[in-house]
Amino acid sequence: MTTPTSYNWLKDYLGDSEISPTEVADLLGAHAFEIEDVKAVSGDTVIEVDILPNRSSDCLCHRGIARELASITGKPLANDPLKQELNLPTSDLISVEIEDPEACPRFTASLITGITVKESPAWLKERLQAIGQRSINNIVDATNYVMYAIGQPTHAYDADLFPQVDGQWKFMVRYAKVGEMVSLLAESGKSEDRDVEMKGSELLIVDNSSNTPIGLAGVKGGRFAGVHEGTTKVIIEAAHFHPTLTRKTARRLGIVIDASKRFENEPARELPSYAQAEIIKLIKDIAGGECEGVIDEYLIKSTPTKVTVSIKHTNALLGLELNSDEIEVILKKIGAEVTKIPDGFEVISPWERTDLNIEEDYIEEIGRLYGYDHIKSVMPDKVPLREINRRHYYSERIRKPLIALGFSEVITSSFRNKDTVQLQNALASDKTCLRSSLGKNLNEALDKNAGFTDLLGTMDTRIFEIGTVFDLKDGGGITEHVSLAIGVRVKPSGYSGKEDKILNEAILALEEVLETKLIAKPEKGVVEIDLTELVATLPEVDKYETVEKLEDIQYKSFSIYPAISRDIAMWVSEDTGETEVETVLNETAGDLRVRTTLFDVFVKDGRKSIAFRLVFQANDRTLTDAEVGKIMDGVYEAVAKNSWEVR
Repeated sequence: MTTPTSYNWLKDYLGDSEISPTEVADLLGAHAFEIEDVKAVSGDTVIEVDILPNRSSDCLCHRGIARELASITGKPLANDPLKQELNLPTSDLISVEIEDPEACPRFTASLITGITVKESPAWLKERLQAIGQRSINNIVDATNYVMYAIGQPTHAYDADLFPQVDGQWKFMVRYAKVGEMVSLLAESGKSEDRDVEMKGSELLIVDNSSNTPIGLAGVKGGRFAGVHEGTTKVIIEAAHFHPTLTRKTARRLGIVIDASKRFENEPARELPSYAQAEIIKLIKDIAGGECEGVIDEYLIKSTPTKVTVSIKHTNALLGLELNSDEIEVILKKIGAEVTKIPDGFEVISPWERTDLNIEEDYIEEIGRLYGYDHIKSVMPDKVPLREINRRHYYSERIRKPLIALGFSEVITSSFRNKDTVQLQNALASDKTCLRSSLGKNLNEALDKNAGFTDLLGTMDTRIFEIGTVFDLKDGGGITEHVSLAIGVRVKPSGYSGKEDKILNEAILALEEVLETKLIAKPEKGVVEIDLTELVATLPEVDKYETVEKLEDIQYKSFSIYPAISRDIAMWVSEDTGETEVETVLNETAGDLRVRTTLFDVFVKDGRKSIAFRLVFQANDRTLTDAEVGKIMDGVYEAVAKNSWEVR
């Protein structure tokens, strides 16, 4: 996920650092993330940082990026809001009931009274505008600021519009009911609020006094008790919601916003209390008021994972020779607790780094912070060949005669829309099954490519594929084997019957090279052979054949625009060569001619009839009949000048 990062904002955490925006981008690019852009924005520099999925839990915010720079440079942050000592006042004015602690392991809420809702101060508006966010009012801006600052989404409610029962505001987090409606605030860039119907799998925040849904947990706040110009009391909610529930709800409803993106990447469960400390301080500064207290229901606490990191394993994976002291320094740079043990370390990550769970996670950290540019390529030692892969050997032997006969090898998808083996977790709606044969895929490939014969200068389309297919056994299990499928299409649409002759020639060529009889019957232009079964009957192999070095080929990009074909047949004298005629046609046709194919020659009454097919194509546009017609007029004139008679 690409996140815009303000250089001025970073300096709040880095302090009076001499590091420039360009150096920030270079360091992050070399050790952590890809940099999409660096641009000046009204007195600031915004760095577009592409955050990898494994770091989205802690680096989709300015503090996370600043902490990453501290790890890279080894210089501690001048100001780290996640290292402050928390001393939040408690309150019994708010309560929360949580139906499923797994879905919502932590829920915090604070009450701030005596505030004034107004326009945000200039510095806050500038910060948000620099990263592309619109200023709304000081309270809403404060919630956005904290999210972009430390990565924890929050939501503000007007406490006076939120009903109290016995002097207490009551929240509840529960699953939605099927058919239940939730009224949501308008999304960014849209003017109207929307009502959405629940399927029963969503997590809701509700007013527990009336069981009224007031928001989609982790996705979008509701219209319920929205902050307005007359608001004087606010309840600030900061919680931790299950990432998978959040993602599924956001994707189903098409509400993929900055808050839901952060929740679905599972920021640390310790973060809500720090967000409360930050937003209370910010609101008191820009809107006045006092905090009456905070409730904190922390039902399932996260426990730090102690991981053993081996010096030997680290160097083996990275191809380095780092010593104990060097590794220890790097591990401490990321803020980890490091304890030396024989041959390595016991390491506990900082609580915000939820991505560090196994030894390889830490080895990756060591490698990137040390610098991948320090890792040198090492040529592996030569080892004797231990085993001959018979399928590979015979596949190569099969390819040679087929290619010699004008066949091209194709690779088609292993997935199909309908077939016998159904996937439990399909990649897409048209990829719900595994293929049970190659034939259907080959026919589809022939259909798509049969129209290119003129462009390729062939009379037909010939392809083959070697690939794995899947089917169900009688007992219900899945069996798989490798198949060879060969296909021919003589005309652009459908089977003509002429294909079988070409296929039989191909089968004879394979029988000759494999020295065995093949049981293969063409069916409508395609023949398929169980290659696994065939290879099992062929002789054992003790060595691979010598690979012949082919001529170097220079790749040339092809046109994506359609080609146009024109035929021309003419009478010439019997002693006129086909090459002579073709040269005249090509010179006259010009640069738009991409191929000339001789397709008919015969002699009658002392004269020779020659027929050519000219193919025209442009690299930048679709040619029109008028353009090609004008070129062909010139070709006819050239033919007449040479005293050849167009038929």
